[in-house]
Parts: sequence; C-alpha cells; structure tokens
Amino acid sequence: MVETGREAPALSLPDQDGTRVTLADYAGRWCILYFYPADDTPGCTVEACEFSDHTAELAAIGAAVVGVSPDDAARHREFIAKYRLRVRLLSDPTHETMRRYGAFGEKVSYGRKSVGVIRTTVLIDPHGRVAHVWPRVSAKGHAAKVAARLRELQQAGAAQA
Repeated sequence: MVETGREAPALSLPDQDGTRVTLADYAGRWCILYFYPADDTPGCTVEACEFSDHTAELAAIGAAVVGVSPDDAARHREFIAKYRLRVRLLSDPTHETMRRYGAFGEKVSYGRKSVGVIRTTVLIDPHGRVAHVWPRVSAKGHAAKVAARLRELQQAGAAQA
C-alpha cells in the first residue's frame, strides 16, 4: 500500500490509444489515479462516468484523472466511446503497477475471498507525492469526495504558503 507523504510509485503503462503514460507526464499538476476491476461493469461504469462528470471542475483546479484496469486498449476505447468518457484509461494486464499501489490482492466480495483488483484511488500532488489514499472504494459518490478532498488540500497548502 502506498503511504501519504511518500513519493508515488513509478508507472509506465499504455493508454487507450497505445501511448505510453508515466507519472512524469503529470509533473506540476495533481493526478487522480484510480484503479478499477473491469471496463463496462456496473460499479466501474458508475465510477468512470462520475469522474468524467467532474473532469472540467477537476481540470479547473489543476487535476487530471487517470483510470487503471487490466483491460486492453481496444476494450478501453469501446468503454470510452459507449459512455462518452472524458478520462484517460491505462492498461495494466500484469497487475504490476496495481500491486505497487496496493490495488491488487486478496479481497472479500459477498462473503467470498478472492484475489483481484481492489478499487483504490490515489491522489498525487504536483511534486509526485501521495497526498491521499482511498482504499477499497465504493464507486457511487466517490468522484465528488475526491474533488472535495483535493480542494481541502489545496486550501490548506495555500494557507501554509
């Protein structure tokens, strides 16, 4: 699991267009990195649509939204087109990046233990440090909570300056 205040683990993953994405691409901006199990499933669709609904607001306060799942680029493109998503989606089929972020491992769903993607969101500050972590996220309403926390952190930073 990543820790608040620490440097965010490196990542280098392809997006829906096959473009390699790294955290350095977001240097100087806030990055909301959310991990989810699969494209076009109920909870994942709610989460992606809600983040898409908040992209303009988040961009206005200096944040980009990036989703990560094991799905491939073609599946991401279909998901984006079907729901008119405005978030960038990355592919992590080996779960390597998810493991580094604590978003892959043992979980319990409906009383059954399994190993898989753990819905997790990590807020990374403009300096590449972890500003906040939401482990084991419930999709509905989550994007608004992330936006609110980001505004709180920005206000606290402004007050300290």
